[in-house]
Amino acid sequence: MNEADIKPIYRRVLLKLSGEAISNGQKGIINVDMVNQIAAVIQKCRELGVQFGIIVGAGNIWRGKMGENEKMDRTRADHMGMLATTINALAIQDAFLQKGIETRVMTAIAMHEFAEPYIRNKAVHHLEEGRVVIFGCGLGIPFVSTDTAAVLRAAEINADVALLAKNVDAIYDKDPRKYPEAVRLTTLDHMDVIKRRLAATDLTAATLSMDTNVKIHVIGLETPENIYKAVIGENIGSVIDKQK
Repeated sequence: MNEADIKPIYRRVLLKLSGEAISNGQKGIINVDMVNQIAAVIQKCRELGVQFGIIVGAGNIWRGKMGENEKMDRTRADHMGMLATTINALAIQDAFLQKGIETRVMTAIAMHEFAEPYIRNKAVHHLEEGRVVIFGCGLGIPFVSTDTAAVLRAAEINADVALLAKNVDAIYDKDPRKYPEAVRLTTLDHMDVIKRRLAATDLTAATLSMDTNVKIHVIGLETPENIYKAVIGENIGSVIDKQK
């Protein structure tokens, strides 16, 4: 296909980047080469007119559930995870700015010295002005995953999709890392995920997606080019959407 004929199927994307995807197996917290590759692919998508908001996880640094082994208070452990997402958000912002991509970090917890507080209308304004908005601190409350935060932010900014980039390439009927015979599920509705308790995303995110009519598209981030492939409508990953 001629590049001039390529049209995106999504015009406004809420991209969830897991912390594990950002570290990409490196011993260090952040794989700078991987983050730079993600920035280059986002720029490629922006050249098609696609707007991006990004929710970032922090599994490469700290997630609240890690505190259970240390018998920590879960709320406090989740607060630590929120701070960790901001570290990742700032790292991504730096990579984007170095590529000339105008970017704003907005956090659900006030950190005025280096991020804007999250205000929905202001976030939408940034998107409309062509800026990438990176959302840190999840939703600013404990016991809520960044997948759920991605769905809620997608609904708030009227995104066409919550694009969840994970360390598995799709949704399967069972864990493909344990069961070689696992079957990839290309399209599902929300009740498929909820009733079968598929490990695509947490049940809160799936239920919220159903209630808000937010489409979820799960892809693997073994190569950042998958973001572009999803945006232009290639058959990649798995889609969770309402029944037609």
